[in-house]
Amino acid sequence: MSTHSNHPYHLVDYSPWPLTGAIGAMTTVAGLVSWFHQYDMTLLNLGFIITTLTMYQWWRDISREGAFQGLHTFPVTIGLRWGMILFIVSEIFFFISFFWSFFHSSLSPAIELGAMWPPAGISPFNPFQIPLLNTTILLTSGITVTWAHHSLMESNHSQATQGLFFTVILGIYFSALQGYEYVEAPFAISDSVYGSTFYMATGFHGFHVLIGTTFLLICLIRHMNNHFSQNHHFGFEAAAWYWHFVDVVWLFLYVTIYWWGS
Repeated sequence: MSTHSNHPYHLVDYSPWPLTGAIGAMTTVAGLVSWFHQYDMTLLNLGFIITTLTMYQWWRDISREGAFQGLHTFPVTIGLRWGMILFIVSEIFFFISFFWSFFHSSLSPAIELGAMWPPAGISPFNPFQIPLLNTTILLTSGITVTWAHHSLMESNHSQATQGLFFTVILGIYFSALQGYEYVEAPFAISDSVYGSTFYMATGFHGFHVLIGTTFLLICLIRHMNNHFSQNHHFGFEAAAWYWHFVDVVWLFLYVTIYWWGS
């Protein structure tokens, strides 16, 4: 492929990964249905394998384009920044729908809920136990990712590596604690609108934490392979923006659903 052009924009080559990604997503959804109804995870595992291989190879190509082929020029980077900003805005509205449903039900509980919130028979979590610990973990991870970002801008390779490493560890720790919380939960997603709103909001946030942790882990690997420089590291910057978004959403979840809602 020739990297020479008479314009600063990136016209992408033909790629199989959008197609294989769509096939992986379709297989995963079909596998979920098979798992729910037939307790068979074969199709689901196949979907995970296809999606994982697609992610690896697509990210490999993007890393090559940005770090080695020089295709992520300044105008291209501006477009990537706006794309990430609009993506985060869409994610904000995604979570607004969950908060809307929570407040709709909690501010004026129906008679079927016992005219009270939490509904009759529901034992909510103590907000000052695991939820408070998870809040501390995410706020700390926001500090470490900022530390990594500033270290990268100052060309301090070792401290950027340390900051990213601790952020990834804290993200994994958060997910493990939330998984433990779900296992020990005294209510299920089918326990009235409280269970539905709680698990949908915190579950999707947990899914975003897993995505953000993966995002940062890829950035850590790329950083250790010297893909980032002081002035050319938008891949990491996008991951940091996403992680701060995850932090802020969790603060709203903690204050409203765990603390006020309990």
